[in-house]
Amino acid sequence: MDKINTENRERWNALANANVVWSQPRLEHTIEAARQQIGRHGILTDVREKRVLCLASGGGQDSVSFGLLGADVTVLDLSDVQLERDRQAAAHHGLQVTTCQGDMRDLSRFPAQVFDIIWQVYSLNFVPAVLPVFHGVARLLKPGGIYFVQFANPFVQSVDEKAWDGKAYPLKYPYIDEEDITRYFPSWDVPQPDGSQIALLSPHEFRHTLSTVMNTLTSCGFTFLGLWECMERTPNPEPGSWEHFTQVAPPWFDSFWRKEG
Repeated sequence: MDKINTENRERWNALANANVVWSQPRLEHTIEAARQQIGRHGILTDVREKRVLCLASGGGQDSVSFGLLGADVTVLDLSDVQLERDRQAAAHHGLQVTTCQGDMRDLSRFPAQVFDIIWQVYSLNFVPAVLPVFHGVARLLKPGGIYFVQFANPFVQSVDEKAWDGKAYPLKYPYIDEEDITRYFPSWDVPQPDGSQIALLSPHEFRHTLSTVMNTLTSCGFTFLGLWECMERTPNPEPGSWEHFTQVAPPWFDSFWRKEG
């Protein structure tokens, strides 16, 4: 493992042990809620008996949704604690889920053209370059397979959401592809059950420009199906709040792609 991989594994384990929101397994999840999550944007409708890889998507959330909907689910994640949450959630719901610890940049453990769907929530920005990930995904998907990848809005990574000045969130940082932006955002504040927050080291996070993401996926044999901005839908949010920030500058995108034969 390289330094980025080693440090991100340690930092994600620490975040998961502190119960960051993406590490809270969905123990009360329902089939209807799973349909709404997986079927958002109208691309995936029936995943029964589909082979699904939740790529760098541990935490006991996405794997549960696919499992409840009848899919054959494998999870690969860098964090040991995140994978433990998937096993915890699977046992709670009586599901069979395969978990693998590993780096999204190296998918050589899996045979080619084995998955119908690869589902990757926000994690692409934790590696320095997108090409190894997209090459690996293209190799693993069956012809006609679907790739869902969620990634940071690279323009918003130049904005500090805590920098509301009463009128705007100013652009602050240069727009550089593959830059490690962790130096701008060195820690995450993780809420605790007693209402306090603890500050933990941020995982290494990198900016990937929109042109890099879109053009690299196309060059790897994917057809673009759609892109959607993600934001909180709170009515009349308080200026300076996270909910308000996302309505001014949507922080990430959902995108769907199809692997051509």
